[in-house]
Amino acid sequence: MLGSLSWGALPFVRAWREPNISEIIGAGAGSIVVIGAVVTIALITWLQAWEYLWTQWFTSLDHKKIGIMYIVIALVMLSRALIEAVLIRSQQAAAINGPGFVEPGHFAQLFSTHGSIMIFFMAMPFLTGMVNYVVPLQIGARDMAFPYLNSVGLWLTAGGSGLMMASLVVGEFSTGGWSGYPPYTELNFSGGPGPDYWIWAITLASIGSTTAGINIACTIYKFRAPGMTFLRMPLFCWTAVCTAILMIFAMPPLTVATALLAADRYLGTHFFTDDLGGNMMNYVNLFWLFGHPEVYIVVLPSFGVYSEVVSAFSSKELYGYKSLVIATMAIGVLSFTVWLHHFFTMGQSADINAVFGIATMAIAIPTGVKIYDWIFTMFRGEVRFTPPMVLSLAFMVTFVLGGFTGVILATPPLNYMVHNTLFVVAHFHNMLIPGTLYGLLAGYMYWFPKAFGFRLNERLGWISAGCWITGFYLAFFPLYVLGASGMARRTHEVFDPAFRPWLYVALFGAFVLFTALVTLFVQLFVSIRDRHANMVAVGDPWDARGLEWSVAAPPPEWNFAVIPQVESRDAFYWRKRNREAYKPVDHYQDIELPKPSACGVIVGLSAAACGFGLVWRIWWLVALFGAVVVATVIIRSFLRDVTRTIPAAEVEAFDRRWLAQAHYAKPVSRQREMSRRNEGLAEWTA
Repeated sequence: MLGSLSWGALPFVRAWREPNISEIIGAGAGSIVVIGAVVTIALITWLQAWEYLWTQWFTSLDHKKIGIMYIVIALVMLSRALIEAVLIRSQQAAAINGPGFVEPGHFAQLFSTHGSIMIFFMAMPFLTGMVNYVVPLQIGARDMAFPYLNSVGLWLTAGGSGLMMASLVVGEFSTGGWSGYPPYTELNFSGGPGPDYWIWAITLASIGSTTAGINIACTIYKFRAPGMTFLRMPLFCWTAVCTAILMIFAMPPLTVATALLAADRYLGTHFFTDDLGGNMMNYVNLFWLFGHPEVYIVVLPSFGVYSEVVSAFSSKELYGYKSLVIATMAIGVLSFTVWLHHFFTMGQSADINAVFGIATMAIAIPTGVKIYDWIFTMFRGEVRFTPPMVLSLAFMVTFVLGGFTGVILATPPLNYMVHNTLFVVAHFHNMLIPGTLYGLLAGYMYWFPKAFGFRLNERLGWISAGCWITGFYLAFFPLYVLGASGMARRTHEVFDPAFRPWLYVALFGAFVLFTALVTLFVQLFVSIRDRHANMVAVGDPWDARGLEWSVAAPPPEWNFAVIPQVESRDAFYWRKRNREAYKPVDHYQDIELPKPSACGVIVGLSAAACGFGLVWRIWWLVALFGAVVVATVIIRSFLRDVTRTIPAAEVEAFDRRWLAQAHYAKPVSRQREMSRRNEGLAEWTA
């Protein structure tokens, strides 16, 4: 009945049988997951909030609520992955001429889960959630093109996240790294449930991301407001559509790779084995056909955030708009031409390596264009150093430094020398943390007032931003020195005492980064507690330029009382300048919206249960929940009553209440936009 599942799969039992530090850490991590789940369920039950959460959130097809739920998943998974990073650094600092406190197998699992979570379950949900929330508002749409598919994508991602968390409580995770390379993940070399957890969690996430890409692209192509031509779209929308295209074409190779790897493990095929016709390099090519575009999938939305933040907090129109658009699309195209630089050492000819090295260097050119455009946007602007702006500035400096090391790694002979050392780890963290994480956090702080109607605490935002920036430099710049000195990545024990001071500095930096995360949550708690003193209900606290700021904060479910007519780029900015903002419409009409649906929840969670059954070979569980997924999809296809109507009177009542708030609010100057006087009505100058 339980397949290969046994009591020994529980970390608590293993810790009881072998009470060493490594097993106790594993049991502690599993306990945190169990206790966290129990406390959450008990708290929701005590608050009698199950019906509210089910009807208003879990089954909602509102793109804004789906976007927020994506970001909640991302923040939870970020917490786990960052704790694992601290453990990795602690082990390496403790294991100088000694075994440390984490066993080698456990250490390899930490590496695999940290990388997998940060890419697939932190960065991807975070950016998807942000795009989900912001893009329909920026283009003047009421919702995404496919609201039900949007829900399915969210819950598939949640299901994959659930499998990742289940691996802490039942069984162990893969030791094959975040990339899952064979032969480390083949059955003959890793026969436990770890690689299977990785395969099915990543498969669910990749399918969810593919659906998200299709949805985002169709929304931007087909649902723009009248007059919103492509060259009138905000830069964030351009980066979103480029990201969507990359998702559509880059995620399927990953899904194929995990499916074929699963066939090797479950069906005895030999796609990637080292015998009987298998070729593990086929896996490597498939993975990096996904993997390098994936770098830009997670970075490009942050580039869009920086464009929005720099323009808003410089009080200037974005400099070089068309060049930024061209650079964005150039990055998207070039991202498909450089995957082989991830395995320069695998035996290709010098000619092939040279071609991919040149392509890798070429992709730095459009990125440089963006940096210069942002600098010129700030030039002679009224720059305000808010936490989102500080994160954006830190990104520019740090990303350029990381770009220099990227040029080094793009040179095949130099790459050969430092390949598989900590120099590579330092480089990709140098690109992904400021390039992705700073941007996602800046966007979170920038759009938070729009989503919830009150501002975040600025003082704690400053502290968090300062810790993210300082912690990054302390945690990763020492790794350049260690890598150049020959220290290999994924090292469990260190035998050169000269590495000791650098490892200690990196460990201290990891703790500073953890402090940044804690401060981020403290900022959220304090901001919610003090929300009544920081309300910005009018909806435009920063004197921003896009249509998302032209509606109430938080926006109504229908977004716009009437779909706006767009006459120029920065539509809301010019409407304010021409005194056309905050005016009632001539005629209100009924609005049709999708009904809530439980189908997305059922599909996502049933797919996760099916994945859990596959991990442990519980075939009745696989059959049962596989049938539930298929039946739900079929039943949903026959439903016709899937929309509801918001009466014009309700729309008008909400709109007039909001307009009255805007009429009585006192405009606030840029110098006082972080004070309690800011009610969401920014002062503007002609």
